[in-house]
Amino acid sequence: MTASTRRTVLSLYMRVFRIARNWQAQIGVVGDAETEKKYILHEASTLFRQNQQLTDPETIKRCVEECEARIEMGLHYRNPYPRAMHLPPLGLATQKGRKLRAQQRLRKQAKPVYLQSHDDS
Repeated sequence: MTASTRRTVLSLYMRVFRIARNWQAQIGVVGDAETEKKYILHEASTLFRQNQQLTDPETIKRCVEECEARIEMGLHYRNPYPRAMHLPPLGLATQKGRKLRAQQRLRKQAKPVYLQSHDDS
């Protein structure tokens, strides 16, 4: 990892923690704000630790883009949780025995940038 990449990742990490410290819930309920702060801190620490061993510059770049997208969406919508993913047409298998690989490929292609680190569930 180059020095500039390391600096970018560390600044993103600190930015997420600053956002969590100053987070206000959308409707102003104190319990909700604390729950959302804990979620932000847990999600950030989990994902940054999970990706700590990455060395490929392209993979690191995708992770940084995902983090920036989640930050911007969270600040814009005042909601720290990832938005729901919409499946494309024919994204689910029918009961007529359709091949599952095509549906898996469609779901993978439809996955937005802010959900790349989450596995299919």
